[in-house]
Amino acid sequence: LNEQPTTLTEELAASFSRSRYMTVVPVKSRQEAYRQMQDSRLAGLIVIPADFEQKLAQGSGAQLQLIADGGESNSANYVYSYTQAGLSGWYQARAGSGAAMQPVALQSVFWYNQEMNSHYSTLPSSLAITMTLIGILLTGMVVAREWERGTMEALLAAGVGRLELVLGKYIPYYLLGIASLFFNVLTCIYVFEIPFRGSLVSLFIFGSFFLLTCLGLGLLISTKMKSQFLAAQLAFMIGFVPSLLFSGMIFPLQSMPELFQPVTRIIPARYFVLLLQSEFLVGGVSAQMRENTTYLAVLTVILFILVYRSTPKRLPKG
Repeated sequence: LNEQPTTLTEELAASFSRSRYMTVVPVKSRQEAYRQMQDSRLAGLIVIPADFEQKLAQGSGAQLQLIADGGESNSANYVYSYTQAGLSGWYQARAGSGAAMQPVALQSVFWYNQEMNSHYSTLPSSLAITMTLIGILLTGMVVAREWERGTMEALLAAGVGRLELVLGKYIPYYLLGIASLFFNVLTCIYVFEIPFRGSLVSLFIFGSFFLLTCLGLGLLISTKMKSQFLAAQLAFMIGFVPSLLFSGMIFPLQSMPELFQPVTRIIPARYFVLLLQSEFLVGGVSAQMRENTTYLAVLTVILFILVYRSTPKRLPKG
């Protein structure tokens, strides 16, 4: 945000644009920038004040203001470092032209996580991994175990309907996962004293869709594999590893190589991690909530249909 464009301030703004690590988006007002930050479209805001050139000429302490999204502490540190690098590049360009240099102070403010405590984003994000363990790894073996033990034949011979069989696998693990979610949420709030600014009702809705997505993926693997060992290996590789590496819990999504960034868009845990961070630190962002919840809801329905169709109606011949 260049509040008073002049030749000098335009040169300063251009110094940030030359960084290959930053995508610079000019904005017209603080309100516009704040909305984009709240919707997670911007990682930070650099403000060049209207009196910047005047104070620089007077030597009376020119300042730049940096407002960074501290919800992801690693990304906020990158924003701060790259802003300093852009300012240093401008210093060097000014010194090379022989212009007199006056010190410029970089005043930084970190939204949502003023203390820049990494636990505030890491611990809520880890709930997605816990839900993945329950939803994919446990259910990934449940139907395969039935085939190995011979109890699946007994169920089919007893005339149990396909819908009853599917719901019988969904419901217990759903209740277990939701109980685990709220136990861990309360632990984060009251034991680790992580701020929670959102709604438990919203968290229940998000958590339900994500858990049902995980259950659907795990049961789909389990219905296709009749060996617990193979089902466990496949569930681990398809469910747990991508959720750990590509959800944004460990590595910031913006910092990943461009080759992997499209991959993250199909990982359900990515959307739940963003929702968790939003609910804990921000208090719920409507645009983000609609987009992420819609994706999880659609994926839940698709996987349920696939599980239903993959579940046998009768004993296989032979």
